[in-house]
Amino acid sequence: MNTFQVILLVLAGLIVLNYIKKKIQTRGLVNYTPQEAGEKIKSSRNVILLDVRTKAERDRQSIKGSFHIPLHELSSRADELTKFKDKEIICYCQTGNRSVTAAVKLRKKGFNAANMKGGIVKWNGSGLR
Repeated sequence: MNTFQVILLVLAGLIVLNYIKKKIQTRGLVNYTPQEAGEKIKSSRNVILLDVRTKAERDRQSIKGSFHIPLHELSSRADELTKFKDKEIICYCQTGNRSVTAAVKLRKKGFNAANMKGGIVKWNGSGLR
């Protein structure tokens, strides 16, 4: 086996390990469609939306009534969410990728966190506002 093949094998192994790690971390994570999230918000006072996009993204558009903590600040600002410990926190981002990471981080800190699949892109496409 030459050096190039070894490098490719190592990279393939790392990709597989990363995929397995993500699957393990997201096991049991609730993923709502925008319609399901919208219904939960309308029918329950024990649900909040958390926007984990950047400030620039949020300045362009956001979901009315949502809270904002960018993903890159979530670890240092999670204590701001303590007042919502008894609520379900549905995380959203642009397309639903960063919000999975945010929900996993919050669950590790003891929060009841979920993800909104498709993010604000799907929210807007669903006719919800």
